[in-house]
Amino acid sequence: MTLLDIITAKGHSLIQCTHTTTIELTKDTYLTKNGTCILGIEASKACYDLNPLLKKKITKEEKITVIIKAGDVVDSFYGFGDKRLTFINKKDIVFRKSDFVCDRTILIKCSKSSNELDRNIIKNLTNSKKRFSIIFKVNDSHG
Repeated sequence: MTLLDIITAKGHSLIQCTHTTTIELTKDTYLTKNGTCILGIEASKACYDLNPLLKKKITKEEKITVIIKAGDVVDSFYGFGDKRLTFINKKDIVFRKSDFVCDRTILIKCSKSSNELDRNIIKNLTNSKKRFSIIFKVNDSHG
């Protein structure tokens, strides 16, 4: 596996992760009860800020593994890039189970939505203001 990028974000007491088709990270400093797909706030990066190598792999429609590490709890999922992705959004990142693309989309056809993430991670994020990590990796050419 090759490391492509790392984002950090913060938890919040209103994190629910009950959405059935998306997972979102935002640079916003607040969260409302309407944000049912939001995994973290105060994200260190949005689509625009991602590592150029990650962007290149995404536009080549490669399968990307996403690892979430919150405290001692780790979960992961994968998604696919798409040549239609623009990386122009400067506030959010959205992972989608569908193949819908907009300026906030970073991966499509993801293996999990927010309601399928390890509930221990969600518990950690609602009980702590500590930062957690979102790690992007890709399998090496024959892996």
